[in-house]
Amino acid sequence: MPPYPPRHRGDAAADMAALAGAARIADGRADACESAKEIAGASGAEMSRCRVQGDVVDVWVTVELKVPMEIGMMRVVSRARAGPVRRDGVAWPRHASLH
Repeated sequence: MPPYPPRHRGDAAADMAALAGAARIADGRADACESAKEIAGASGAEMSRCRVQGDVVDVWVTVELKVPMEIGMMRVVSRARAGPVRRDGVAWPRHASLH
């Protein structure tokens, strides 16, 4: 059995990828999605989508894991968003939805 449940593994990979992309933007670089893809891959995930809006990065990743007891493969899709905290303490636009 994997050290982390499949959902957590996907969520962690998405979180790290989004943070990597946001860090690139904060450094003034334009390669946010490339950096996010690299980190997702290093985390055992495949980035399926990346969107940059201003200084906020949204990342979707897919992780495939073998499920024990001959159940087969499980595919987990996770999404994360990262960007700077605004002066009012809000980390992303108020209209955002979490899935």
